This record gives sequence, structure tokens and C-alpha cells, in this order.
Amino acid sequence: MEGNVGIFVDAVNVTMNGGFGLRYDILRKFACRDGRSPSRMNVYLGYDQQRAQEDESYQAKTERFSEVLRDFEYKVIEKPMQYYEDNETGEVITKSTVAMDMAVDMLTQADQLDNIVLLTNDGSYVSVIKAIQQKGTRVELVGFDDMPSELRKEADLYISGYLIPGLLPIESPYRWGEVGSRVRGVCYDFSHDDGYGFMRYLVALNEKLWITDSRFEESPYKTVFAHISQFESDFETSFLPSRHLIFEFDLIENEKGLVAENIVLISAP
Repeated sequence: MEGNVGIFVDAVNVTMNGGFGLRYDILRKFACRDGRSPSRMNVYLGYDQQRAQEDESYQAKTERFSEVLRDFEYKVIEKPMQYYEDNETGEVITKSTVAMDMAVDMLTQADQLDNIVLLTNDGSYVSVIKAIQQKGTRVELVGFDDMPSELRKEADLYISGYLIPGLLPIESPYRWGEVGSRVRGVCYDFSHDDGYGFMRYLVALNEKLWITDSRFEESPYKTVFAHISQFESDFETSFLPSRHLIFEFDLIENEKGLVAENIVLISAP
């Protein structure tokens, strides 16, 4: 699957909704899988000028953030915050034009793109995605927490950023997918009568993300056994199975083979 790809990230929105610590180098690798060429890689950042004048650490962090992204060839588009005073209460209201500016750029640049990878959980992008798809451009949505179902359904592909290997930090001395490593996945099958099910997790980034059945050799997913005793004690297993609940767990090898242990829920719709 070759072609030009554009990456559009509402940085503050992503950070505030589960994407803190996002690895932009891994994001680029995900977006450019299968020979895609990065035509546009835009990161939109709402910038509070007043805070920057008063808080040196805020200004320094913003500058470091931009410098790191420039190393990965992203274009960081800073959008100054706008301030309004409520005439009745005197309260100063802060607003950002990031959402509008990013939407306009996506629409105008889609004609030169075969694929767009969008990172936001702003439900107003439903109409933007529809308009881009009408141009013949494929839209892939990556999100973390509080993703509106209508936004998820409108995208050609939706994948939780928690499931992309390495996209977010994870505490483990082992590489994702190795025995002993800690990974993230979903419980796609569970028998309440027998008290066990199966976890699915992603191990490779390629054009076969749609082959979720790990029994097929070309599938980029792996499946591992999970016993009810390994879920955290206060988790209500009646919600299983689910493709929307994201779990983090250890890959442990015992006499039965590879199993999931210390299973913890980290994200829910």
C-alpha cells in the first residue's frame, strides 16, 4: 500500500485525552507503513502567550517539544491562544483556533494525499472526515481515551493508540511481544462459564491490520490465553468480551504455553 500520507495531530487534545508521552517517531513509522511517503506531517499546538511570559518552564517545554518534533521532520504549527472577557462576570475566557485551522489544512491538502492519519477525539471532525473521503482520500483515526463513537465509525480505520507497539511508554525491561514483556490488547473472546478467554495484541505494523484472526500466518496480531484470576480484583468481567476495553498485561510462559498475567484495565469508552 504505497502513496502519500499526511499526519495531522491536535497535540493538546491528544495529551489531555490519554496520549501523554506519545512517541512521534513511532507515529511516523505507523503512518508510513507499507512504503507510504510522508507528504505532510503537521502537529498543531495551542500556545498560551501570556503564560509563556510569566512561566519560563512552560516556554522552555514548548520549545523543547518543537525541537524534538523537528528532528522527526514534523512541522509544528503554533496557534496563539485568544482571550475574551465575559462582560457580565469579567471572567477571561481562553480559546484556541487549532481545531478550525487543522480542519482547513486537512481539507485543502487532501487532494495531494492518498491517506490521512488523524489524531484527535474532537467529534466535530465527523463532517471533515466525510468531506475528505469524498475526495477519495482514506482517513485513519488514532485515539486514546473518550473517543466519540460517531467519530470512530466514520473513519476508514480506527485503532486505539494504546495498541500500537511503542507509541506510548510502557514499563518493561523486555521488547514489546517478547516473553516477559508487558503489552496492551483487547479481550476479544471470553467464556463466563469456563472462566477464561483470549487476549489479542498487535506485534507488527503493516497493511494487514484488518486480518485480526491470529490463526492466519499473515496476521500482525497474536493471541494469548487469559484466566479470570489474572484480571484485577475490582474489574467487572461481565463486560467481557469487548473490543473497546484496553488492557495492559504481562506475557508469561508456563507449562501451558504463553499466557497473560497481571491484567489491568487502562482505557474504556
